[in-house]
Amino acid sequence: MDDEKVYICLANGQIFEGRRFGAGGDITGELVFTTGMCGYIETLTDPSYYGQIVMQTFPLIGNYGFIDGDRESDKPYLSAYIVREKCDEPSNFRCDMALDDYLKKHGIIGVYDVDTREITKIIRESGVMNARIVSDPRNVDFEELKKYAVTNAVSSVSTKRPSLVAGESHKFNVVLIDYGKKDNIARELSKRGCNVAVVPHDTKAQDILNLSPDGIMLSNGPGDPQENTECIAELKKLIGKKPIFGICLGHQLLAIAMGGKTVKLKYGHRGVNQPVKELKTGRTYISSQNHGYAVVNEEIEKSGGKVSYINANDGTNEGVDYPDKNAFSVQFHPEACSGPHDTRFLFDRFIEMMGGNK
Repeated sequence: MDDEKVYICLANGQIFEGRRFGAGGDITGELVFTTGMCGYIETLTDPSYYGQIVMQTFPLIGNYGFIDGDRESDKPYLSAYIVREKCDEPSNFRCDMALDDYLKKHGIIGVYDVDTREITKIIRESGVMNARIVSDPRNVDFEELKKYAVTNAVSSVSTKRPSLVAGESHKFNVVLIDYGKKDNIARELSKRGCNVAVVPHDTKAQDILNLSPDGIMLSNGPGDPQENTECIAELKKLIGKKPIFGICLGHQLLAIAMGGKTVKLKYGHRGVNQPVKELKTGRTYISSQNHGYAVVNEEIEKSGGKVSYINANDGTNEGVDYPDKNAFSVQFHPEACSGPHDTRFLFDRFIEMMGGNK
């Protein structure tokens, strides 16, 4: 099966030939690209990629293998993985297995030896599009392919039962609502003395408040934020009751709950090299990002918010403060495990909102 020919069929009718690794079979997904030069382990295990075929723009992937200690969730949630060149002989003292073995273990289709640069150019010009990976392109129904949509994303990745991550010292109690969390969010809170109660996405607001948390954390996650109407309804009941910090999808859901709007971006922001400008200071930080939707800047002030960060490339929203509600959120990932670590101070800000150092 390995190295057999496989085809990437784009919804616009273009077909690219590559070679197979990882699992066998055919798959459909929303094709996106990510620009990270490192951090592919975190990419593979980020639940925010649910329903998507992820393509790396960096040409060589797998040179340090798969390291179990660096994963962000128990398993990969992406639909398939595309690289220009895969490394079959990783060299790292922490390596647990080769990339190919990891994909096989979890049933994820991989494609290599394909012109990822050309496909990326197509997506940048045309926007994110659906794709199907198949052994025989003659069987692809392109009209049906165009209709594919990622749905029920949050419910598919969120935890099914509550759990506790103990703080390294106990100063605060935080409820982390899991919309598709990366594990490092809880680790960053734990480092700062927080006991973190991780709860499912559909947990009722009153049940969260009954836990008497010092603060509420809204996690990242996949899909269209506007699809999550029940989550938004419960979030409205929490606003103003406790300090709130939202990341990525949590940032978008908080904005909608406050009366704001979101819009789908042409090809999104995915990678570890996204520049964000803090409007208050004029300083630019390099951030890790993975999102296909953005909060609409023009709607923020109407909802009682204040734009705090913008993307330095395209001016889209990257953060909002809600001073009257003791809440704030960011579109990027301050918890990024593979880096950059420029914005981890935002967790310290959340700690200060809960009462600082007790």
